Amino acid sequence: MDNDYETISFLIEDSENTTAKETRSGKDIQGITWETETSNYRSRETFRQHRSESLLNGPEEHLSIKQAKQECQSTVKGGEFYNFYQYNNCLMPTIQDWALADYAGRLWSTSKHDLYLSAGTQICHWNALTSTNTEILDLEGHVAPSEEHPGAFMEGLTETRRIDAMAVGHKLLIVGGNEGQLICKHLDRPGISFCFRSDDPRMINAIEIYKCPTLTSEVIHFMVSYEEGSVRIFDVETFQFSHFEFPWPVRHASSSPDGRQLVVVGDKPEGTLVDSQTGLIIQYFGGHFGYSCSSAWHPDGHRFATGNRDRTCRIWDARNLSKSVFALGGNVSTISSISFTSDGRFMAMSEKQDFVHVYDVGADFKREQEINFFGYVSGLCFSPDTEYLFISVSMFTFPTLLLYNRRRHEYYYLDSMP
Repeated sequence: MDNDYETISFLIEDSENTTAKETRSGKDIQGITWETETSNYRSRETFRQHRSESLLNGPEEHLSIKQAKQECQSTVKGGEFYNFYQYNNCLMPTIQDWALADYAGRLWSTSKHDLYLSAGTQICHWNALTSTNTEILDLEGHVAPSEEHPGAFMEGLTETRRIDAMAVGHKLLIVGGNEGQLICKHLDRPGISFCFRSDDPRMINAIEIYKCPTLTSEVIHFMVSYEEGSVRIFDVETFQFSHFEFPWPVRHASSSPDGRQLVVVGDKPEGTLVDSQTGLIIQYFGGHFGYSCSSAWHPDGHRFATGNRDRTCRIWDARNLSKSVFALGGNVSTISSISFTSDGRFMAMSEKQDFVHVYDVGADFKREQEINFFGYVSGLCFSPDTEYLFISVSMFTFPTLLLYNRRRHEYYYLDSMP
């Protein structure tokens, strides 16, 4: 297995940028040249067969995974909901080590051309139209806020060796460091707005930014999931927070579209539906055979999805949590990220490595597009207008990006670009 990782690292480092036109002429989607000094494999297909066999025969293939897969529904593969149109192999000069993480949350899209991603201690903005990269924030060294808020670490934060979680949305960038450091930056303002560090400096596993509608307006909140077993919900205006505790590490929490309910998952097979105002548990729900590390709500506000180390994603209806509505199976690893399109038509789920699956929600998840590549998935997201699917991939290397375009017709305007 270690040799596989080394091989993939070399293949990614030596890969070339690739366009949709080039793949239609036979070029590999990751720009990999097969049967070279760094690869003894003659084609993507031969290495895929070898790698899948290695992963399926690994230590994760235990009884609980087999039991989970027996409950998964059959799908019709071969769907083409999103078409490949570009691979970019050099987004940032910093190595991205994603091997230890179970949640792929290092890639966010604020428009069909604007992407934010992290590697090491850096956050960058990447323009998909011009393929230009701009550094937004570097946490190496001393980072201090330029605004005063109660509870803020005005002296600033130091020794942030790694970014473990991030979120971008509503003109906000929220970053979680390797020892519980929390940094908030308004993207339309200079400087840092807020710095915070919990008393128990455990790792931050996930961050989500969301709107919380009220009777008169909409308030922006961001929610932080902590390794030590808690969720903190911050109000962006005041940076005051609510603190909910759980008796197990929280891997991920997500808010319903109306902001009233939270799905909280972590190192416990059962998930938890929680009242966002009080932190009281509304209901537990069970069906997974392992620990969960990802979740997402459908825009209808009733259904949500959870991703688990048992290599399955389950779809739930919050109005009846006695059992999951659907169970969807991955191929080789943990379901590390889940994303719905804003119109609710499609859902994408990434495995920790090598695979992303896209489902037609309107067809009860029975139609599937399977995207395969080589490397760890460090980020997965749709553009807000649903037209693009972005996948960030690395293997102890700089992050690379696979870009897909929603299939509506046979001609794509990006193909005409030089």
